[in-house]
Amino acid sequence: MAKITYIEHNGTKHEIEVANGLTVMEGARDNNIPGIEADCGGACACSTCHAYIAPEWVDKLPAIESMEEDMLDFAYEPDPARSRLTCQIKVTDDLDGLVVQLPERQI
Repeated sequence: MAKITYIEHNGTKHEIEVANGLTVMEGARDNNIPGIEADCGGACACSTCHAYIAPEWVDKLPAIESMEEDMLDFAYEPDPARSRLTCQIKVTDDLDGLVVQLPERQI
């Protein structure tokens, strides 16, 4: 299990324990975290689970794959260095302490 901190656009923090094998998006969805809509349910077919990864975590995550990179073009104000789709980040013990910041809105 990993403790993940989700920070809403307004600064509200939610520290949640997410089971290994789930995605960062599923952790938010299952705990009713505002700011992650997950319209496609995790199929990497939309960008409504977009988040900004805390700078100290960017290089610790698995590399972004081309399908995710393409979908990020549709996200609200993507940051090429920090934006990820949370449906594509599988939770492991290595993600304990991960911090994600949610955008002002999802598209």
